[in-house]
Amino acid sequence: MKKKRISKTTKAFYIALSYVSPRLNTHLLFLKKFGRLPNLKNPQTLNEKLLKLKLEDFGKNELVRQCADKFRVRQYVKDCGLGHCLNELLAVYDSAEQIDWDSLPESFAMKWNFGCGYNLICPSKDALEVPAAKKMLEKWGREPFWAYFSELQYRGVHKKIIVEEYIGSEGGTPPKDYKFYCFNGNAYCVMVCVGREEGWPRFYFFDREFRLMRINRDSVNAPKDFSIPKPLGLSEAFQIADRLSQGFPFVRVDLYLTQRGVRFGEMTFTPAAALDNKRLPKTDLLFGSLIKSSVK
Repeated sequence: MKKKRISKTTKAFYIALSYVSPRLNTHLLFLKKFGRLPNLKNPQTLNEKLLKLKLEDFGKNELVRQCADKFRVRQYVKDCGLGHCLNELLAVYDSAEQIDWDSLPESFAMKWNFGCGYNLICPSKDALEVPAAKKMLEKWGREPFWAYFSELQYRGVHKKIIVEEYIGSEGGTPPKDYKFYCFNGNAYCVMVCVGREEGWPRFYFFDREFRLMRINRDSVNAPKDFSIPKPLGLSEAFQIADRLSQGFPFVRVDLYLTQRGVRFGEMTFTPAAALDNKRLPKTDLLFGSLIKSSVK
């Protein structure tokens, strides 16, 4: 079945609505995705609780805003005593025009700091078409990412392009990332993507002992004896996620497990813009029950 694409007019409508009323925009997006309005007065699910936090806390919570910023979060990681988990920072630019391509190494990872998906991974500079890369970065830099889904933690971020060391394989395969779902300073479980390279991604949740948790559709549909090898460094990664998530009702901490140890990826406060309909309803309730928030 062909995936339905959002028209430019519809996209522009929701962007404009975010500037007028993030709350109304949130209600309409939720209604479109789930066929009902969210309960933000007495939220129960993870989606609903994150939407409430997004609207009432994240936009003014300076620590959340710092950690959502892919450049400023580096200082937070250092403050947590985990600077050794950071990829080497090679350069920082305010615009694509400033990039000194000749000074960059043969391989690197480049990304904007104010959203997600704005990543340029370069395993070999010889194969990089610089004019096309620059044009793409400029396009991304003009986008009001926060306004697509009223993710207020990204609003007003001082936009920067950061360049970090490349940690993938020489053949261009990115390292496997592990997404830790953390509630009030405890990494409850980790989500792993399998089959992305082959074009059929499946997502599985595992507990701290790396036992499969059948709490989403892919896990429920997996064979009875389904398992994948427990990766080296997973226990350390859980501890790192615990430390980074201290003080937050919820945050997803993304880490890479490499041959050189655990490497920090990013911190995400509203996965899937808190409009995730791929979780099972009972899982959304379970995750929601784990959030202890002061926002009423």
